[in-house]
Amino acid sequence: MSTESPLIQQHLIDPEICIRCNTCEATCPVDAITHDSNNYVVDAEKCNLCMACVPPCPTGSIDNWRTMPRVKAYTIEEQLGWMELPAALSDAELAALGGSAAEVEAAAQEAQAASVGSASAPAFNSAAYGAVVPPWSAAHAYTNLYGPKAAQKTVTATVTGNVRVTEVGTDYDTHHIVLDFGAMPFPVLEGQSIGIVPPGLDERGKPHHARQYSIASPRNGERPGYNNLSLTIKRVLEDHDGKPVRGVGSNYMCDLQVGDTVQVIGPFGASFLMPNHPKSSIVMICTGTGSAPMRAMTEWRRRLRASGKFEGGKLMLFFGARTPQELPYFGPLQKLPKDFIDTTFAFSRVPGQPKRYVQDAMRERAADLVALLKDPNAYFYVCGLKSMEEGVVMALRDAAQAAGLDWDTLGAELKQQGRLHLETY
Repeated sequence: MSTESPLIQQHLIDPEICIRCNTCEATCPVDAITHDSNNYVVDAEKCNLCMACVPPCPTGSIDNWRTMPRVKAYTIEEQLGWMELPAALSDAELAALGGSAAEVEAAAQEAQAASVGSASAPAFNSAAYGAVVPPWSAAHAYTNLYGPKAAQKTVTATVTGNVRVTEVGTDYDTHHIVLDFGAMPFPVLEGQSIGIVPPGLDERGKPHHARQYSIASPRNGERPGYNNLSLTIKRVLEDHDGKPVRGVGSNYMCDLQVGDTVQVIGPFGASFLMPNHPKSSIVMICTGTGSAPMRAMTEWRRRLRASGKFEGGKLMLFFGARTPQELPYFGPLQKLPKDFIDTTFAFSRVPGQPKRYVQDAMRERAADLVALLKDPNAYFYVCGLKSMEEGVVMALRDAAQAAGLDWDTLGAELKQQGRLHLETY
């Protein structure tokens, strides 16, 4: 006879405040989280309540559980159709179904126990090494000041700049967009993101959900001393078959004119933050628009250096794109002093040249990376497409092991000390 509780603690994601950043799905070690164009959802049959997805969530939308009869757990299909979370079942409703508080607690403990070693882990799980805590010297981050469940739903920002930062192509178009918040408070730090709410309704007649974009400017503004910030936004103009693509958020943003206004929520993110203590070093690894937080960190360090108020450590940047023409900020990057930042580019689609990715460039600089892996004051940041993450972390692992370092110990330290941050999508 089974002793399995009739009740479970079902993990759910709040669709009202989720910004569809994909952090939870990328982090989940058992593939329990999936999504469609509407919602991110959790499969109750796969979820083991390991909580790996909880700390990285920038909005707290992941922090929701419902006590449910096991046989009536919400299905993936039901969750995909939600516009808001359903109300929790009352004690009377649960009692009528034969449940009790003791059974709920037993179910939670059962799930936690099942999470330990029951599912076979992949041979290499790069997400397992990503820190969910910020560097110890990072500045305090303000989050969720504006949003669906905040006192004020959105804040209005005015477009004060919109310039293209890549050459015009048929299948890509990247813009640098500056937003000014006027007299409304909107404090941000390098590494944070915001949500933009596109106007109008979706195909279901519902308001569009917010689109998330990383901030590309430092904490004191795109223009120092102004209450503004910048974003790096790429829109894809054609799919792999050459058919036109018109993404809602990216096209709305890239088509904005100076003087237009947008509705903003956020800011989001409390871990992908830069260190502030003297002599701290930063290694930045990115592709495409994953350069946004790296630009913010670099510019803040540049301003500190110019002011003479900061004695910084080493800055290294590994920047990948298909071609130089598709790499945002290519010109300005090359003008930065070599004694300020050590930059290596990697291009994968240059005619007549072999494909080269950021992890290839990292392997060529293994000796330099090992020295920084050993340095407790060195921090690593990875931002770009999800497909780059495993190769980048494996390059760090291989460099460490080749130098005689124990990667299991080092990898755990990088995570626990907030020294390796992964933000991929």
